[in-house]
Amino acid sequence: MSLNLQQFTIGIEEEYMVVDPNTRELVSHQQKIVESAQKDLTDRVKAEMHQAVVEVETSICTNIEEVEKDIRSLRKHIQQIAGDLGYGIGASGTHPFSKWEGQLITDNPRYFQIINEMQDAARSNLIFGLHVHVGMESREMAIHIANSVRYFLPHIFALSTNSPFWEGRQTGFKSFRSKVFDKFPRTGIPDFFESIEEYDSYVRLLVKTNCIDNAKKIWWDLRVHPFYNTVEFRICDIPLTVDETLAIATLFQAICVKLYKLRMQNMNYIIYKRSLVNENKWRASRYGIEGLMIDFGKETEVNTRALILELVDFVDDVVDDLGSRHGLDLVRKILDTGTGADRQLEVFAQRNNLSDVVDYTLSQFIA
Repeated sequence: MSLNLQQFTIGIEEEYMVVDPNTRELVSHQQKIVESAQKDLTDRVKAEMHQAVVEVETSICTNIEEVEKDIRSLRKHIQQIAGDLGYGIGASGTHPFSKWEGQLITDNPRYFQIINEMQDAARSNLIFGLHVHVGMESREMAIHIANSVRYFLPHIFALSTNSPFWEGRQTGFKSFRSKVFDKFPRTGIPDFFESIEEYDSYVRLLVKTNCIDNAKKIWWDLRVHPFYNTVEFRICDIPLTVDETLAIATLFQAICVKLYKLRMQNMNYIIYKRSLVNENKWRASRYGIEGLMIDFGKETEVNTRALILELVDFVDDVVDDLGSRHGLDLVRKILDTGTGADRQLEVFAQRNNLSDVVDYTLSQFIA
């Protein structure tokens, strides 16, 4: 069947850590990186709540090839600007040893409002993520895709795990970033919604009762974007490398297209309860790709790598039309070489020095 693939655009947001190259600690860049970058990149480089964070956004891309060009250019540009200003730039879901208590908050009314409401839950939210937006033909289709795709979130999250350390400790998790973010309200795997009207009614109730002032304060691992016709995937740690970001973006886009294709054939993927999907999310945060996940169809534990390869096979029939075959090869590369968390832990096992782990993340930023 012929599908309109042009609607499935991709947009990426990446959050980077700003590092003092001498101490390897997180450091405030006093928005100098943002101010310098905006001369060439206008609104594509932004400040975040903590002054040690820089966020970048790609343009709206039609395929993974465009994403790759954009991400490589953005990372190279930010690294150059940071270096000229005397900073280092790295990509890790958490900094290995910097403490949040000493980090400065960006001077912005929205951030101060969040701090005032959530106190230390917000102040300690010193984490770095990857967001992937996939374009949809309508919000009605977006909620359908969001409902179905929830099952696959832990599988792709496992590939992204890149935060094994927190405040100088080896946490035992491959993604401790997810545990830090759990302190926020309205996080985690979203509920199932029967329709976009039901979802909009939920949002209106939260606004009416002063839980939120707008839908951007719904911080689920996956959400129908409040302003654009996109499904926004928010579950992943920021990957160490560009290749890992491309692998993850490839899977998110391909799954959306595959589910859309099924819908056009009057078929759907089985919808699983949030409580069940959360079991796999917890396993992904703890073990990454090294552990076992639950195959709910078979009602048994299965090697996580095997389930990810099943996912790769599931989307195989749409990736050539999307021009993203290379992205699936990069997924297999992660399975072969390990996630960012695996490689951070390997460096620490060899050298027993968290400063060396930071140096490693800096070295991989545009590798």
